[in-house]
Amino acid sequence: MPGPTLDMEPVEPQSLKKLSLKSLKRALDLFSPIHGQFAAPDPESKKIRMSHKINVEYSGIKSAPAQPPKQVNSGSGTGNQGPSPSNALALTGPAGSGDSQKEGTQNASVLGPSLQPKGQNDVGTSGKSTAMVSASAPFSERLTTSAIIERIPSKWPRPVWHRPWKNYRVISGHLGWVRSVAFDPSNNWFCTGSADRTIKIWDVATGRLKLTLTGHIEQIRGLAVSNKHTYMFSAGDDKQVKCWDLEQNKVIRSYHGHLSGVYCLALHPTIDILLTGGRDSVCRVWDIRTKMQIFALSGHDNTVCSVFTRPTDPQVVTGSHDTTIKFWDLRYGKTMTTLTHHKKSVRAMARHPKEESFASASADNIKKFSLPTGEFLHNMLSQQKTIINTMAVNEDGVMVTGGDNGSLWFWDWRSGHNFQQAQTIVQPGSLESEAGIYALSYDVTGTRLVSCEADKTIKMWKEDETATEQTHPLNFKPPKDIRRF
Repeated sequence: MPGPTLDMEPVEPQSLKKLSLKSLKRALDLFSPIHGQFAAPDPESKKIRMSHKINVEYSGIKSAPAQPPKQVNSGSGTGNQGPSPSNALALTGPAGSGDSQKEGTQNASVLGPSLQPKGQNDVGTSGKSTAMVSASAPFSERLTTSAIIERIPSKWPRPVWHRPWKNYRVISGHLGWVRSVAFDPSNNWFCTGSADRTIKIWDVATGRLKLTLTGHIEQIRGLAVSNKHTYMFSAGDDKQVKCWDLEQNKVIRSYHGHLSGVYCLALHPTIDILLTGGRDSVCRVWDIRTKMQIFALSGHDNTVCSVFTRPTDPQVVTGSHDTTIKFWDLRYGKTMTTLTHHKKSVRAMARHPKEESFASASADNIKKFSLPTGEFLHNMLSQQKTIINTMAVNEDGVMVTGGDNGSLWFWDWRSGHNFQQAQTIVQPGSLESEAGIYALSYDVTGTRLVSCEADKTIKMWKEDETATEQTHPLNFKPPKDIRRF
């Protein structure tokens, strides 16, 4: 049997228009109908806000005890001035403003210049007041005094203005990635090594191909031309290091000993020795004439991918994928110093041709070090944010770095300022991902730059002669904080 039914109140039907008007009225009550105007200021909230601001700004000054007024007679001089309170620190102004504290009408909570009474013709009055800040106040409350402390100008050196560089020639001829480049000391030709296993020699002036040398069975990673002999040296992934006689255009010596691919190569400037570094984590020192291995400089934990030499100690400097840079003593074949500043692989290094310093590039930063001590000087002021495969410096102090993404950045050596960011254009038919730069080298004069790239081309760069300081102004901001590591 069904239970009793409850009588429910009937719901008044409301039209959509009525509901919309009700919602609109509620919105108008909540929000101002005139959105372009601010609401009328509330005097109570304004008063609270102002009292809080005054308290934050001047709490250190208000806590300083006010000096009792003392009448200073014109004839009495400065002899009756008592010592200032021990817990107050006076921020003195310029010379002559020290006597302005002796005036009785000076209030301790006044900042900035104040009007002095006309009746007191004190000799030391300079028209400026000296604010009293409590020395016992916390440091955060005394921060406001920075407004009246003289700012020290930045000691960071201002960069020299350099002309921007532009691409003026693209040379194609290799059938694989171009991995290495070296210039002839006479500056007439340069050679490039490629993943197509050939070495090609090009004319600097015209960019025409002069010669193609074959002999390697893997890609050629390192090239060097001797300035004392008619020899060229090459090294590749086939573990081979070869010496080419450029009068006969053939291999006359091979240096056997590497256990894996050879990634870098350098010639000593004064002694007839050759240095090669490779994937076996060893930098090997060879006698050019006898083909004998003098030293195996072992100490790195990973691939040795960059090396340069100098006439005096440290005569050999190597960079590795283990993130360290090592200085080597060539007399004993032992490590002199190990630099651990980088966090990623040190793939490229460049020594300045005039200064006793060098730069090293890694994916985290480009750092500059002094020679022969290896003291860290500073980081470059920008980050290329890519793997840097190669770098070069000329005598004018223009450093260039080439990235894996095709970015070519130009830097001022002295200040570390990046004044130009260029992007290489891949040749037609290549993928966008083939924009990597693998090798860079200036010619002997430092006025021409050659870049070897992943799109199988060689690009030549020079300064833009039409550029002036007005058309390309120097946009430099000194760094606020200087990292010491």
